[in-house]
Amino acid sequence: MAVMNATERRRELGQQFRVDSIRMSTAAGSGHPTSAMSAADLMAVLADGYLRYDFSDRKSVANDRLVFSKGHASVLLYSIYRAAGVISEDEMLRYRTLASPLEGHPTPLLPWVDVATGSLGQGLPFGVGMALAAKYLERLDTRVWVLCGDSELAEGSIWEALEHASHFELDNLTAIFDVNRLGQRGETMVGWDLDRDVRRVEAFGWNAIPIDGHDVEAIDEAFAAAVSTTGKPTVVIARTLKGKGVKAVENKNGFHGKPLEHPEAAIEELGGVRDIHVDVAKPTVTPADRPPSSPLELPRYEVGEEVATRKAYGDALAALGASRPDVVALDGEVSNSTFAEEFAKAFPDRYFEMYIAEQQMVAAAVGLQAVGWRPFASTFAAFLSRAYDFVRMAAVSRATMSLCGSHAGVSIGEDGPSQMGLEDIASLRAVHGSTVLHPCDANQTARLVAAMADTGGISYLRTLRPATRVLYGPDEEFEIGGSRVLRSSENDEVALVGAGITVHEALAAADALADDDISARVIDLYSIKPLDVATLRDAVEATHGRFVTVEDHWAEGGLGDAVLAALADEENPPRVVKLAVREMPKSGKPDELLAAAGIDAEHIAAAARRLVRETVPAT
Repeated sequence: MAVMNATERRRELGQQFRVDSIRMSTAAGSGHPTSAMSAADLMAVLADGYLRYDFSDRKSVANDRLVFSKGHASVLLYSIYRAAGVISEDEMLRYRTLASPLEGHPTPLLPWVDVATGSLGQGLPFGVGMALAAKYLERLDTRVWVLCGDSELAEGSIWEALEHASHFELDNLTAIFDVNRLGQRGETMVGWDLDRDVRRVEAFGWNAIPIDGHDVEAIDEAFAAAVSTTGKPTVVIARTLKGKGVKAVENKNGFHGKPLEHPEAAIEELGGVRDIHVDVAKPTVTPADRPPSSPLELPRYEVGEEVATRKAYGDALAALGASRPDVVALDGEVSNSTFAEEFAKAFPDRYFEMYIAEQQMVAAAVGLQAVGWRPFASTFAAFLSRAYDFVRMAAVSRATMSLCGSHAGVSIGEDGPSQMGLEDIASLRAVHGSTVLHPCDANQTARLVAAMADTGGISYLRTLRPATRVLYGPDEEFEIGGSRVLRSSENDEVALVGAGITVHEALAAADALADDDISARVIDLYSIKPLDVATLRDAVEATHGRFVTVEDHWAEGGLGDAVLAALADEENPPRVVKLAVREMPKSGKPDELLAAAGIDAEHIAAAARRLVRETVPAT
């Protein structure tokens, strides 16, 4: 057999990728072969000439990163892996089966996949985080390559990524736009108007290179230009044909997400099955060793002092940064309110200002953790809802990162309901494998920030705007999944369960109840997920099952529902009165708003009195 030159080889490799994409989707009876076929030539040139990756050392920060933002084209990614020799033909053909890690959209079940994609508009924002790490933290000459579909260019998160990549001058980031014109139901917003795409991305400060996405020589020239461009990121805007190479589906609507009807004929039309092996180049750079950790010295606050938990978050994060060189922080332009500015002042080289772009902030955190960093990202609790899909997908990515939502609940006061995080506990509890924490004082906050740094998965800390009295000494330990019983006796008649601001209200309510000779057990349920079920069970037994839960959060899905779910299967489940925010709040003083919501000390005490009066212990 004659030896092929590079151009011929890459053309043949593109055909191999198309054939393998058809074979996989045919075997599975599902998939997106036509979406893969449009980008096959682009990936052939990348894998055979530009990607630097050591498949035997996938965690090495010296590796380039390849992200399929158009995750539905997973068969193309798996075709690359087959050509690289890291999965077998048999493994490839088990695509989308229960026992296979080759899922319909890529996830880190495969060791060479850094982030889960498939929710469109996320891959490029993830790539920004990876490129930030390479350029500013590792200071390595590594590249991030992101394959994007033209349909997802309608997602605002893509444009957040374009803006931030330009701002940070990420010349180590190359986006590849596969402009095949056809989306799921028809033509995309821009179609094949490459001039418009060029103008748009150039307006965001990118180097734009429009090409024919099936001309492997033009692709090679574009990638070479991207590698040599400095001071700005590059986007290769490739005009392609969906279903390229098979006349029955090429550039025709109605074949998105469907295996081909006549796969044998299509494979023959493409020239048959091939077995070209690609020796993906290994990285040539050597990463430096990171400095070791040092002992952690958390801030200390005196009992009785008035300190906002958001301030304690910032102080503790700065202390954590001094102890652990792998910790990085991000914020959404509210660092003087979340107090992430304390970290920024101490470690400006490990702090990334993401401005008012919460999707990009969370995505950058996911990208940073994918390459070995330990990110903490903060904004107002209410604004994390804008990035919820990124948090959800971070769990699919098996990501480990910490989020902090400040200004939670009606206790923020005069700013009004647009700024009040009232859904955050419910939404973050629903994330798979998440941890949800809501401290009530500064020392507890500091300890929990430290604990989060060693907690896997998505951990969330809810902090308060107003200063609250320090209840706990600086040496007290607080574990994930714990709680604290602040008041108890052998004669407790009711349990008052709160977290954050409502702990202080519950303590005041317990004092008022004591004046009526009602003994109340007060539980600080600072760990809302996981929950301290043992302490709750003890309280059920001690109080004859009388519970008042109180939270500065909507009634749905928060602390009260967490308690009810934890105790639902008890032989004698408690009678729970759930106090929460139920009407749309207004602007006002914090104490006025707590009272208006029915979650202040007076309302807690009133609910407890009614509960004690109305229920008689079982004999």
